[in-house]
Amino acid sequence: MKFNQRFLSNLHRFFLPLLDLGVAFCAYVLSELIWEKKAEVPLTVWSHLPSVLFCVAAFFAVFYFFPVHRTIWRYAQAPEYIQCSLASLVATAFYAVLDLIFGNCALHSFGFYVFFGLFALVGALGLRLIYRVVSGGLWRAAAGKRRRTLLVGAGEAAMALIAESRENVNCDFVVVAAVDDDPSKVGRRLGGVPICGSTADIPSVAKAYRAEYIIVAIPSVGNQKRAEILDICSELGILVRMLPRVADLPEERDAHRIFKSLREIDPDELLGREPVDLTDERVIDFLSGKRVLVTGGGGSIGSELCRQIASMGVSRLTIFDIYENNAYEIEQELRRTYGDRLDLHVLIGSVRDYARLSQVFEAERPQIVFHAAAHKHVPLMEFSPQEAVKNNVFGTLNTARASIAHKVEKFILISTDKAVNPTNVMGATKRLCEMIVQSFANTSSTQFAAVRFGNVLGSNGSVIPLFKRQIAAGGPVTVTDPEIIRYFMTIPEASQLVLTAAAMAKGGEIFVLDMGNPVKIVDLAKKMIQLSGLREGRDIEIRYTGLRPGEKLYEELLMSEEGMKKTENAKIFIGQPILIDREKFLQDLKDLSELVRSGDPKARDVVRLLARAVDTYHPKGIGENA
Repeated sequence: MKFNQRFLSNLHRFFLPLLDLGVAFCAYVLSELIWEKKAEVPLTVWSHLPSVLFCVAAFFAVFYFFPVHRTIWRYAQAPEYIQCSLASLVATAFYAVLDLIFGNCALHSFGFYVFFGLFALVGALGLRLIYRVVSGGLWRAAAGKRRRTLLVGAGEAAMALIAESRENVNCDFVVVAAVDDDPSKVGRRLGGVPICGSTADIPSVAKAYRAEYIIVAIPSVGNQKRAEILDICSELGILVRMLPRVADLPEERDAHRIFKSLREIDPDELLGREPVDLTDERVIDFLSGKRVLVTGGGGSIGSELCRQIASMGVSRLTIFDIYENNAYEIEQELRRTYGDRLDLHVLIGSVRDYARLSQVFEAERPQIVFHAAAHKHVPLMEFSPQEAVKNNVFGTLNTARASIAHKVEKFILISTDKAVNPTNVMGATKRLCEMIVQSFANTSSTQFAAVRFGNVLGSNGSVIPLFKRQIAAGGPVTVTDPEIIRYFMTIPEASQLVLTAAAMAKGGEIFVLDMGNPVKIVDLAKKMIQLSGLREGRDIEIRYTGLRPGEKLYEELLMSEEGMKKTENAKIFIGQPILIDREKFLQDLKDLSELVRSGDPKARDVVRLLARAVDTYHPKGIGENA
């Protein structure tokens, strides 16, 4: 391989320019031989030597100037060949001018220069085509075995990948067939590759051409169609990769940059759910020029909220988080993106500490607060219920009270579907947070609202990153129960819902997003295994571990008492508020506060008081997980 690389490099650097001069000389000789029969001009060495030298010099100078010799011809496309053709014609004209200036035109007539130009042009292009074929063959021979690849799609991006598979030694695949849903393309060839059918024919085409690799090369395809394609591919147990969406493709779509942009399957592509874009002018108008505070701004949802808020012309964005590493990362990202255009303050502290919160609110004077700070991991909170209460319940209470004290205009709580008929500590604490928001909604000038949604794809601790790690490690992939299902949405969608809710809120609402159909977790695991080129049961095992403490098979978005009220946005609904006995509620909060601050509270007692405060909370057995 090293010999081939050295040979090709030397051929390109030294021999190709010499061969170009040889082509010019041969064109001269052929033109003389052909023209001699018509003009009877004798071909003698000494009489023609000055003209030959002018010919060679003209070609060397023009090819160097263009610069034809600095082109990497193994990767050349149409513009490079056009440039070479133009250089040949200019060199011919330059040579004719030199002959005219130095009196050599007596040797040649006009016809000679016409023949010479044609021969030189054909020779220069032919030399490069031969070089490309030979060098491509040597590179492919040096590259070793490549995976036989089926392309889904037969457009511009597919053509670039086909070219790459033939020319780049670092490319680990060779395209053997393609499919496309455009009937006019089926039966034809793309860059010599047969287009053998539609996407419905992927299994039969993959089998017929012994495909070991599938690339979905349709950057503009929608999520639903993409999911249908992935469903078909997942049955084959063949490794699948994707080209980025159109917006993420490199501007200069040459073969090498497109090849480098191949990526793994995104979680939302497995679900086939089209992203819901909820952002409208009302949200921009609502946030523009405002001072905004995001608690938990370094987390999965909090950081995406910060990204979207920063793009809407706020006068100040304050990020408040206890975990300085996450806060630092989002700070650096936003400063790189916006520089001095964004007034960004990043402050470290805990929502448990009311004194610190008051200090932050006094200094920052926020007009809008998004409260995303919370403990969210269900099994962990089952074994540390007092920490869930301290952080989730009283962190929310502290932030709400600070908002009222400093006359915040709107307070938006980030909640979860686990707050509906909770069976775990985390869900019960988030339901208490919703009750806090609804109880304050009618007693202060601050407008309080909550936003409730299901599982978020790609968030810290979510199931898909876990499955990816388990597949990369060779398994097993762990699923708690074969029947467990969940609602999913993307992080940007969840954040857009929160911002839309903030703009729409009047006070006391619990906003819910239409999240589509729930997904069976085991089906998600099987798809991820199969699209990694592996087979369940043969290459990787799926192991059922049983429901974790506090986990339930089905999540709900609304309690039966809440009902569903439509909003002007067809994708957003409002749960009707449930009447709260305020006196009992405040007493329950007081009792919980005294218990969790008592020094060493028993988990059983914390769960018991949670169940008393949230009458829809039904733990399997009070304190049994402690």
